[in-house]
Amino acid sequence: MNSASTKLLKSVLSALHYTGLGSLVAPLTRGRGVIFTLHQVHPETRKGFDPNGILRVTPEFLEQVILQVRGLGFDLVDLDEAVDRITAAEPSARPFASFTFDDGYRDNLIHAYPVMQRHGVPFTIYVPSDFPDGRGELWWLALEDVLRRSNEVTVQLMGAVRTFPCATTAEKQAAFETIYWWLRGLPEDRARQVIRELAAGAGVDLAQQCRDLIMSWDEVRTLARDPLVTIGAHTRRHFAISNLPADEARQEIADSMARIEAEIGRPCRHFSFPYGDETSATQRDFDIAAGLGLASAVTTRKGLIHAAPRHCLTGLPRVSLNGDYQRSRYVEVLLTGAPFALWDMLRRSQPAAS
Repeated sequence: MNSASTKLLKSVLSALHYTGLGSLVAPLTRGRGVIFTLHQVHPETRKGFDPNGILRVTPEFLEQVILQVRGLGFDLVDLDEAVDRITAAEPSARPFASFTFDDGYRDNLIHAYPVMQRHGVPFTIYVPSDFPDGRGELWWLALEDVLRRSNEVTVQLMGAVRTFPCATTAEKQAAFETIYWWLRGLPEDRARQVIRELAAGAGVDLAQQCRDLIMSWDEVRTLARDPLVTIGAHTRRHFAISNLPADEARQEIADSMARIEAEIGRPCRHFSFPYGDETSATQRDFDIAAGLGLASAVTTRKGLIHAAPRHCLTGLPRVSLNGDYQRSRYVEVLLTGAPFALWDMLRRSQPAAS
């Protein structure tokens, strides 16, 4: 999301908050609960060029959200109970909230876990099973590091050699937006090769970055021993499942589940689709996840949770606790469901493409 879109969304959320419209329609739009998406939790905030800052919140904000959500009458539950509530014939008297963290960052253990433990909040961490071995490629962070270190970057983009100036923060941000979304549209193997070449040219060590930022299996097992913690799968290599042939997609999910089960000594029942938007996880992929016996699989499609079968249990939406929106008023409005209902209404009003 670019800065103009972020500013517009913040204005809409603030308007729904200050006018009270969000709270007014909440009984109609809130549904049964919410599953939150988080990634990194860290007290430090960077200035200037920080394109992945949306993936990072502070421990203070996380604690604030826990207190706020409880204060708004939500029960904080693990994913097994969330699934039970989604599929129940009758809704519970109180809505539920589940916290989930993608990618297995070490700061989840260092900074998020103490907050969750202090408040007795169950949570899930989705781990790409190659990452704790130090074989992961956190390419979105590597791209940021490449651009931070460079005054210009040259790539063969869409059949033409293109050089991006990167001397200023604005130039780095513009280059990141273009290259990031271009890579997202490439076949996974090709996209990773581009990143490897860029990283090598800028002196960015992909393997060391993974070892620095991602938990080891010993650290994953430390968390898994706590009854508050669920370890879920997130593929082996953090590939967009929809970009893969069906057999490879199935194997990518199944292998990650099997590895996690072997490492933590218990069944892996929950899964998160990497990237998780409409282009990265489709109905085919939801069906594959269901066929593998998963109790749930989550996306990053935006929305609150309503009763099954309105939501496919292996294609559940989530609400992002986003680094750009660390304000209590934004969280409060999102929990009413009003922004998502408004978005759905606007989307349905658009004329169909001919």
